[in-house]
Amino acid sequence: MLQQHPAPPLAAALLEHAKSSRSLIIATSFFSLLFLLSLYFSTSPGPLQPQPDPFLFPTRPTFPSKIPSDPAPPSVAYFISGACGDSARILRLLFASYHPKNQYLLHLDPSAPQTERDRLALTVQSVPIFRAAQNVDVIGKPDYSYSSGSSTISSVLHAASILLKLAKNWDWFINLNADDYPLVTQDDLLHILSFLPKELNFVNHTSYIGWRESSKLRRIIVDPGLYMSEKSAMFYVTQKRDLPNAFRLFSGSSFFILSRNFIEFCILGTDNFPRTLLMYLSNTPRSLSNYFPTILCNSHQFNRTIVNHSFLHVAFDNSSEKKSRPLNSTEFDSMIQSGAAFASHFQNDDPVLDRIDAEILNRNPGQIVPGGWCLGESGNNTCLVWGDADVLRPGPGSRRLEKRLVNLLADGHFWSRSCMLD
Repeated sequence: MLQQHPAPPLAAALLEHAKSSRSLIIATSFFSLLFLLSLYFSTSPGPLQPQPDPFLFPTRPTFPSKIPSDPAPPSVAYFISGACGDSARILRLLFASYHPKNQYLLHLDPSAPQTERDRLALTVQSVPIFRAAQNVDVIGKPDYSYSSGSSTISSVLHAASILLKLAKNWDWFINLNADDYPLVTQDDLLHILSFLPKELNFVNHTSYIGWRESSKLRRIIVDPGLYMSEKSAMFYVTQKRDLPNAFRLFSGSSFFILSRNFIEFCILGTDNFPRTLLMYLSNTPRSLSNYFPTILCNSHQFNRTIVNHSFLHVAFDNSSEKKSRPLNSTEFDSMIQSGAAFASHFQNDDPVLDRIDAEILNRNPGQIVPGGWCLGESGNNTCLVWGDADVLRPGPGSRRLEKRLVNLLADGHFWSRSCMLD
């Protein structure tokens, strides 16, 4: 029977040293790997975010070497909304009102199929200047918005809150519908706005509540756009309520140009009145035209920032209800001479839109309105080559806007006195 002899002392020592060395090497390798991984994850940058093209937005020194002759152009945040079948109209309106300085949020309500919404987003991404400026977005989860109810307020506030998150540098907020259209170029509009205080709010409004407006405000409705996932009829309550006495109601239009400061006050402010009024108007018909004028005029912070003009041209019929009617070519001259920046409303692809493109905006079909930032050859889609977005090239439209502002100053309506509170 074979007996196992113990290893010699030297051999045993060498064997034990080899085991210890192997364990030390494994441990050292393990901790080295952990160190390298921690170093990688602590210094590795996150996913690359698309950045606006530096040719459009060049870096400027904090202290410019010379004083510019004109103030820096402002930025406007646009909310453009439509319904089923309106994607082509939204795109046309976007092209007609586009500028790289601005921010744009597009919205198709739930009546539009998701495929139409997806096509709209893909079309936006296919336009080189939109990709370069990174300033056009499409709402993926839409809101129902009943113009005859109060859900329009919710939709506008939702869009404004998104735009506040998307960009920190815009100065005014404008909401447009698919049936609206500009009467001036963005270079014209930004040029005039650059000379105005950024605290101004342009809203048609009145403190006069006649019998027709009183009847509307006293009615009680339940807007299905606030709680139903599909379109349904408005629910009207037979009882009527008294007008409020805790604050003063004002009426106006559903088109406005609002300052960023005021939008932040409505959404982020510590004053509870915007939320209180929102609750009150949630059961009021067509309440968007009351919401912003009432907040502005009841706020000591903002009631001296409101201009009683929205720069929107609208034509009304001769009925007792004074409803707006579609604009057409017979009213082209009156539209242009009104000095308005926008007009509403137009039938889809009405020939007057082509005339506005050709004679006022200098826009070719399917192209963006050229501005001072467009450096391409004339007649060959000049906006395929771009330069500095701060360069404006105002035209006759800016002079019409300027003339309208001068007239407002002359007749005393520039600063609204109707909503000054004691």
